[in-house]
Amino acid sequence: MAGYKVLSFDKITSTQTYAHDMIANGTATDHVVVCAAAQYNGRGRYRRKWISHHGNLYASFIFRCVERDPRLSYAVAVAIADTLASYGIESQIKWPNDILVDGKKVSGVLIEYAGRFVIIGIGINVHSNPTVPEYKTTKLDKYTDIDLPDLLSRLSKKLDKWMNADFDSVRRFWMDCAAGLNGLVKYRGEMVELIGINDNGALVVRRGSEYFLIHGDEILM
Repeated sequence: MAGYKVLSFDKITSTQTYAHDMIANGTATDHVVVCAAAQYNGRGRYRRKWISHHGNLYASFIFRCVERDPRLSYAVAVAIADTLASYGIESQIKWPNDILVDGKKVSGVLIEYAGRFVIIGIGINVHSNPTVPEYKTTKLDKYTDIDLPDLLSRLSKKLDKWMNADFDSVRRFWMDCAAGLNGLVKYRGEMVELIGINDNGALVVRRGSEYFLIHGDEILM
C-alpha cells in the first residue's frame, strides 16, 4: 500500500478508538490505517454497536484535515462502491454512506474529526455477516472470492482517488448508485420523495411541491 503506514492487529477494542488515541498522544500522521481482524467493541454511527467477528475488514484511515467537509461522506461511499465494482460486484449507496448489495447492508462508515485529522472508519462484511434485527446484511464472498489484503489495497487507492476528485464527479457516481432515488422514503415520520444531493452535500427531498434539505438526520426506506 504505497503511501500508507499500516498498523495491523488481530483483535483490539476498536480501530476507531485506537486512531483517536494516536491523535491524542501525538503519534498520528497523515495516511495511517489501523486494521484489526476483529474488534471487541466496534461502533458505527450514533454509537451503535458494530458486530466485528473475524474474517471481515475493519479499518480506520487517518488523514490530515484542514476543515470539516460534509461532502466527505459521499466520496468515501463512492470509493467503497467503486472498490466493489472492481470485483464485479454491483452495489447501492443508502444515504449517506451505507453500502448495500442486493438490498442488504455489506458495509458501513463512521467519520469522526479529531484535532487536525479526520478518521474514516470502514467496516466491510467479507467472510461473515452479522444478524441484525433492524436490517438485512450480506457478505462479499457470497459473490466472489475476496482476499482481505487485496481488498484493503484497492480500497486505499479508491479513497485517494475519490477524496481528491471534484465533487461533481463524486455526486454523479453517488447518484448513479443511490438507493431509493426518485422513490418515497420516510423522514421524521412522513413520506417524502428522494431527489438527490446538492453541491454542498445536503440531501434534497420533496413533499408535494415543497423541496427541502436534510443535513444529518436518517431516512428510512
